Amino acid sequence: MVRNDLRNVAIIAHVDHGKTTLVDGMLRQSGTFRQNQVVNERVMDSNDIERERGITILAKNTSVVYKDVKINIVDTPGHADFGGEVERILKMVDGVILLVDAAEGPMPQTRFVLQHALDLGHRVIIVINKIDRPDARIDEVIDECYELLMDLNASDEQLDSPILFCSGRDGTCSEDEHVQGTDLTPLFDKILDYIPAPEGDPDKPLQMLVSSIDYNDYVGRIAIGKIERGSIKVNQEVMIGDYHHTKKEYRGKVVTLYQINGLERTPAETATVGDIVCISGIENITIGDTICDWQNFEPLPFVKISEPTVEMTFSVNDSPFAGKEGKYVTSRHLRERLFRELLKDVSLRVSETDSTDAFKVAGRGEMHLSILIENMRREGYEMGVSTPRVLYKEVEGKLCEPIEELVVDVPEASVGAVMEKMGTRKGEMVSMTPMGSRMRVVFHVPARGLFGYRNEFLTDTKGEGIMSSVFYGYEPYKGDIPRRTSGSLVAFEAGEAVTYGLYNAQERGALFIGAGVPVYEGMIVGVSPKPGDLVVNVCKRKHLTNTRASGSDDALRLIPPRIFSLEDSLEFIADDELVEVTPKNIRLRKKTLSNVQRAKDSAKLK
Repeated sequence: MVRNDLRNVAIIAHVDHGKTTLVDGMLRQSGTFRQNQVVNERVMDSNDIERERGITILAKNTSVVYKDVKINIVDTPGHADFGGEVERILKMVDGVILLVDAAEGPMPQTRFVLQHALDLGHRVIIVINKIDRPDARIDEVIDECYELLMDLNASDEQLDSPILFCSGRDGTCSEDEHVQGTDLTPLFDKILDYIPAPEGDPDKPLQMLVSSIDYNDYVGRIAIGKIERGSIKVNQEVMIGDYHHTKKEYRGKVVTLYQINGLERTPAETATVGDIVCISGIENITIGDTICDWQNFEPLPFVKISEPTVEMTFSVNDSPFAGKEGKYVTSRHLRERLFRELLKDVSLRVSETDSTDAFKVAGRGEMHLSILIENMRREGYEMGVSTPRVLYKEVEGKLCEPIEELVVDVPEASVGAVMEKMGTRKGEMVSMTPMGSRMRVVFHVPARGLFGYRNEFLTDTKGEGIMSSVFYGYEPYKGDIPRRTSGSLVAFEAGEAVTYGLYNAQERGALFIGAGVPVYEGMIVGVSPKPGDLVVNVCKRKHLTNTRASGSDDALRLIPPRIFSLEDSLEFIADDELVEVTPKNIRLRKKTLSNVQRAKDSAKLK
């Protein structure tokens, strides 16, 4: 049976090319919102962090109805660290819309997700977005898209992919690059004409692959996936298991069944082939499981998710300020929360360590793990986080490390500075392409070489550079890369930072704190331009005397402190340092807090 009343499509693109904005336009045109309804921009980015950072982190489903055909749309993340979200979502759809910025053209993440879509045999509609940009170079971008398809060994049918020209912000689309268009009708028509309708036999036993997991405190795990065969109804007995038989099959029951209509999940009694549904009531269900008829268990193969490349240690916060700001502070709370995250994030790995107070957490990149930390601190957790480390691998007896493909788009004047920094970080230049007054340079660089580079890059390019990277593969170990040449300014004693102490300390380096901030011994309060740590007393007060000299009581001027974000902190810390994360503060500290003990330890090493 062919479901002509249904289409399942995913929107894939590099970060910031306008996927979520285009989905806004599609929802608006299809009448999902009331005429007078107030709607946020990027309505699909429902998570607070997504709205603040302007990026999509979790793949989300929505649907629109056009000409009596229901179109299920999946909005996917564009950042490489969340590639695991995209890889599994592609199993849920029958075609993809590849969105490409009219000025930037195909970028590394575009290549990464398109490769997976082509491998699955999906049809592709290419949409050149932001054609109203003043720096748009539409003809070159079309050529780059076709070159990319050829590079990725697309089939003849995929090479004949239609191209549309769009402005997602204005909600317009056309088939002619010189015509702005009035609405998104050409895009909807192309989806109906070109994306295949789901096929399957509704009378055969049920088969449904779970591609995504949501979690709800009231109903537990919610499995989201597409019905490949048969039909499903409420209170149906089912059998659950996976293709590789890593766990024993078990029976369950469909307690509630939801279909996605617009931005809401609406209860349904039954669903059939091609429908994307949400099911609750089945315990221990995970991504990659197949839900089958209980008398006929035939599991479906699942896409292999890429391995993590970066690891951090999450430990219980043991600083003098522990427990003052957070709600969840014990190792039991930390363990429970990390293992709960595994239920919905297939790219994450959590393992126990020798200590009961620390856990190793591995992910796809620094951003992947920093989003997890940010979510946890907003929920009331306190923890200490170590510096990121890359995960090495042995290939044919050789130690290999993860390599990233880094694409930088910089003004011509900054190319030299970027190439010099890449040289010290063991990066190899692959190509250099002029783009008007700017240059696009591609490097293959070890993943550890990118730790802490983003701030330097922005300084070197005067804030005008754009950089993005995607996992390239494993290559033999490239040798030592210097991590940080500067030392830390470490607090001498516990107390409250005062202006007099800070004034004397700022001569030694740049400070991270201002007056009135509580500190403790071993806390990092600044950075020294020279290698090696310096202990400074920021709590030192000026002693009163019975004589006063002219000018001595003039106001002391402090240089405003450098305020670090969570990512900046993770990039800054050295191997013997930690980031203390609480719901209200992010502090940097030494692993060994006692200044005397650290001096003894370093003397022993010498």
